[in-house]
Amino acid sequence: MNAHELAEAVGLDYKTVRHHLTVLQKNRLVTTMGSGYGTMYFPSEMLEENRDVFLQIWHQIGKKNKKEEGQ
Repeated sequence: MNAHELAEAVGLDYKTVRHHLTVLQKNRLVTTMGSGYGTMYFPSEMLEENRDVFLQIWHQIGKKNKKEEGQ
């Protein structure tokens, strides 16, 4: 998906999605294909190879956020 499609899919502002995509790209978690508005974003090879570790971290972050929301 491109940034616009991702923004629509997750229900966030386009600029917010672009910011996060830039951070993810700098940290080698996503790769791109194409340029300009049509740039497509994909999970990086490194992220794919470490998917299980990523999901463990994601679940821990989600639990922490749920606790904070309940307080």
